[in-house]
Amino acid sequence: MEGRTLTSGSTVTEKKKRYPPTKPVETTPRQMLAIKIGGSLFSDKSIEGSLDTAAIAEYAHLIADLHRKNPGHIVFITGGGALGHAALRGLDETDPFACLPLTEALAQVRWAWTQALIGQGVRALPLQLGAMASLNQDGTFSVTADTIRHALNHGVLPVLSGDSVLANDGALHGLSSDRVPEFLVHALGLPLRIVSFTDVPGILLDGPNGEQTLKYVDPFQPEKAYNALWTNSEWDTTGGFRTKIDALITCASSGAECFILKGSTHHAHSRYLFSPHHQWPDDIRYTRIAPPQTETRETGHGERRQ
Repeated sequence: MEGRTLTSGSTVTEKKKRYPPTKPVETTPRQMLAIKIGGSLFSDKSIEGSLDTAAIAEYAHLIADLHRKNPGHIVFITGGGALGHAALRGLDETDPFACLPLTEALAQVRWAWTQALIGQGVRALPLQLGAMASLNQDGTFSVTADTIRHALNHGVLPVLSGDSVLANDGALHGLSSDRVPEFLVHALGLPLRIVSFTDVPGILLDGPNGEQTLKYVDPFQPEKAYNALWTNSEWDTTGGFRTKIDALITCASSGAECFILKGSTHHAHSRYLFSPHHQWPDDIRYTRIAPPQTETRETGHGERRQ
C-alpha cells in the first residue's frame, strides 16, 4: 500500500511526509506592512465570476519580491472583485445569516491568490477573517490574534480578505476587504503601514478622471477627503471609496500610516513601500492618511514645506 507502513501487529499507520522546520523570524519592533490589492485591479465587477488570473500572477510576483526581502513583516489582503460583490447583491434583509455565501465566494478569491503566491515560491496561507474576529456593538473588532501572529513569526505570508463576520447580536455582517486593516491594527498593533492599491492614484479632487490628488489627510480633520468622494458604481455592494476612507481614517486615528495608490505592475519592484514616503519614486502619486504629528505638510505632489 503506497504511503502506508504495516506495524508488527495489525495496525496500519500513515507514513507522514516530513517538512523541514521553519526558522522563526523576528517581527518586532520593525514596521509591519499590509498590502491590499483592490478587486478592480483583477476583476470586472460587472461580469459574473470575473477573475483575471494573469493580473493576479503579475501582482503576486511583486508581492513575492517584497515578502522574500521582508519575511514575517507583510500581510496580504485581496479585494473581493466580482465574486465578492455578487455574493452581497439582493440579500434578504430579514435573514440574519443572508450574507453567509460571501464566506464561500471570498474563500475562492483567497485561494486564487494563494496559488499564485505559492507559484512564486512563497509560503502563503489563506486565513478567514470571521474565524479570527467578531464585531462589537459599536462596529469595532474583537480579535483573536494567535493564528496570524504565529504565521508571521514563522515567515508565512497571511492571505486575508473580507468575510462574513459574526456580531455580538448573533447576526452575520458582510464586511468589505477595506475593513481588514482595522482588524490588523487590533491584531498586530503598531508600527503598521497600510497600502491600498486601487484603480485611481489616491483621492482625486477633480473627479473620477481627474489629475489632482489630495496628498494628505489628517484623520482627525478628514472633511477634504469626504468632500472629494464621487458616486459609486452600480456594481459596488460594499460602499465603494467611502468604506475605504472610513476604514483608513479609523486606522490612522489609532496611529497607523495609510496610503491609497494606483495599482501597477510596471514597476520593477515595490520595495520602496518599506521606505519613508518622501523617498518614494517621483512618479508615484498617492494619498497619505496619517496622524498629524508624523506629517511633513505638503502643498501639492512633490512640493513640501516644513
